[in-house]
Amino acid sequence: MAGIRVQGPEPELEAPTLVEGFPGVGLVGKIATDHLVEELEMRYYASVHCEGLPRIGVYRGGDRTARPPVRLYVSEAHDLLALQSDAPITTKAVESVADCLTGWIVEHGVTPIYLSGLPAERDDEDRPDLYGIATGDGGDRLEATDIPVPPEDGVITGPTGALINRAAQEDYGSLGLVVECNPQFPDPEAASVLLEDGIGPVADLEVDVQELIDRAEEIRAKREQLARQMQAISQEESSQAQPLRMYQ
Repeated sequence: MAGIRVQGPEPELEAPTLVEGFPGVGLVGKIATDHLVEELEMRYYASVHCEGLPRIGVYRGGDRTARPPVRLYVSEAHDLLALQSDAPITTKAVESVADCLTGWIVEHGVTPIYLSGLPAERDDEDRPDLYGIATGDGGDRLEATDIPVPPEDGVITGPTGALINRAAQEDYGSLGLVVECNPQFPDPEAASVLLEDGIGPVADLEVDVQELIDRAEEIRAKREQLARQMQAISQEESSQAQPLRMYQ
């Protein structure tokens, strides 16, 4: 049966924030969410079984435990949830996954932060630009930060775009963070900007990103295969932001 299956004790949360980490261009959302789960030592809370998700088992080196590819983690101390995904979402599954997750988000009074990369060419010394968008009353949280508005019209595609679309339809509060990133390779530097300049201020967190920056080459190598998978699928299937003129 589709839905969210709790795998541990129910957490005590007051007004939880959810950080979404579906793979997309530059893998920025996934890298940021994976780092958040590890850095905050978040607890495995629930498995996600929305219709259309890959029916595969995922395991880690040095650990015998196999788990579904999409999971929720929780930190009660930070009133925080994180969605971790180890597989791309196919085009035909995007709508059902968005409907499934949106129902759970609304039912549990969760404020989601959706993450997306904006393909951009930049010098290695340049810090990627970050922009914030929102639905419902989510803009109130952005106004309390220094996160700028987007400088031009744009769209967000893939599962992240579908989730934002549903949030706008339902008119509930959600936030979207868009960061410039490398369109061809995993981009840990852009993910660190998401964490340090975006997720941290919005969710009132202090996240150490130094290890993420120091291990950038190692992370790129580990995530390169998934990045190639994301490049091979269509724009609608891959979560990414792009200027509206390119989409039309």
